[in-house]
Amino acid sequence: MSLVVQKFGGSSVADAASVKRVADRIALYSRAGHQVVVVVSAMGDTTDELLDLAAQITPTPPPRELDMLLTAGERISMAVLSMALNALGIKARAYTGSQAGLITDGAHGKAHIQKVTPGRIRDAVDEGAVAIVAGFQGVSQLSKEITTLGRGGSDTTAVALAAALDADVCEIYSDVDGVFTADPRIVPAARRVPLISCEEMLDLAANGAKILMVRSVEYARRYGVPLHVRSSYSGRLGTIVSDDLQREIPIDPEVTVRAADVPRRDAADPTRWLPTEWSETVDQNPGSAGTVPPDSSSATPVPTDPSHSTPQSPTPRSTVPTQEVPVDESAVPGLEAPIISGVAHDRSQGKITVVEVPDTPGKAAMLFDVVASSGANIDMIVQNTSTTDDTVAISLTLPETDAPAALAAIEVAHEAIGYREVRYDDQVGKVSVVGAGMKSSPGVSATLFRSLGEAGINIDMITTSEIRISVVTEQSRLDDAVRVIHTAFGLDAEQTEAVVYGGTGR
Repeated sequence: MSLVVQKFGGSSVADAASVKRVADRIALYSRAGHQVVVVVSAMGDTTDELLDLAAQITPTPPPRELDMLLTAGERISMAVLSMALNALGIKARAYTGSQAGLITDGAHGKAHIQKVTPGRIRDAVDEGAVAIVAGFQGVSQLSKEITTLGRGGSDTTAVALAAALDADVCEIYSDVDGVFTADPRIVPAARRVPLISCEEMLDLAANGAKILMVRSVEYARRYGVPLHVRSSYSGRLGTIVSDDLQREIPIDPEVTVRAADVPRRDAADPTRWLPTEWSETVDQNPGSAGTVPPDSSSATPVPTDPSHSTPQSPTPRSTVPTQEVPVDESAVPGLEAPIISGVAHDRSQGKITVVEVPDTPGKAAMLFDVVASSGANIDMIVQNTSTTDDTVAISLTLPETDAPAALAAIEVAHEAIGYREVRYDDQVGKVSVVGAGMKSSPGVSATLFRSLGEAGINIDMITTSEIRISVVTEQSRLDDAVRVIHTAFGLDAEQTEAVVYGGTGR
């Protein structure tokens, strides 16, 4: 059997009933013979509540003490989930990030993992226990202080452990059934993406898709960890994020298939193959899990009940030999058919415009050195040349949280740079279309700009890469922009596929 790492977000463990439901799900894997490592976030809105508590004490809490406070949320989750599993007769042990071997640098609030030494976790699973790890936290290698990885760091914890343990898959559970072509809260007609490349997922995450943390996708790509993004509420097949199409991935407690075959699985019941032209396979037993294509010797059936309430033995079936089937290229990452994989949006950015910067060598460099010194992360840059004098206007976008420090640094350098004024706009939003098929498909830009123009949505800034086009527009029209672009590229589903079960997607 496989080693499976499962990560459950805050909405998945929001209360006692949710914790028990998650424990039932984990028990299915354990009873099927898998080794299981679980990473948990804080319950519900616990992290926000702890931040509010700290703010009531002081507006500037010491970073070390804030990390000590915030890590309490994940410790509560790991303990109660371990209790729930033991109550089901499943041996489970809870571990903090430091006990699990998550070694970080010393940057409180935004630490980076330097190495993982999961000796205690390996010993636990080898002894037949489910290891439950508190996400979002580690321990500094030098100071031995508790650190946190930043918001969403539990994803990174899970992927880092999966890489260190050489896990067969890292499952990321939330309250939606995988990665969709747009945020289903804005576009109810969004489609589930069954299989996506790491490059495309990285671009979607970096441009506002909150289903996965950017750092976790980078980690997964670097170490070849396949991800399975799915819902803890439904048991449905979600989205596989992988570049290795031949990789055998467990997609349910007793079902393992190649990544390339995932799009041919029934999302509602992963034990079944979707009907296609190739199938002459005949199910001789009406009570069995369904038909199996000829190249699926590695696939094992599980109960057809999507709730998977109790494990059952596989049902025997017979098949008729058929001709080998080519991979469904329309759903394979990196191939041409799906030009656009998804539409992402980000409403957390601001725009700084520095007006009448002298158009001389070195002035732009000076400006961006100043912004960099403030610790701001710049996203988009546009330079406009004046038609009346030798000056330029430089606009840049950055996270709203970075704007105050950047604006203050630019003001200090006013005389050295020689600009006339600085303007700041916090009412902007960014929308991005992402897809590997854009590399060889002309007309993508035309379709994007035409759809926005016909909807009366103005474009402020534009940036592109091989597989992405991003535009900045006014924040009040951002949701409209996402919907019209999604429709323009033919991504709307005929029937509703996207269900948000609770929370905010994490």
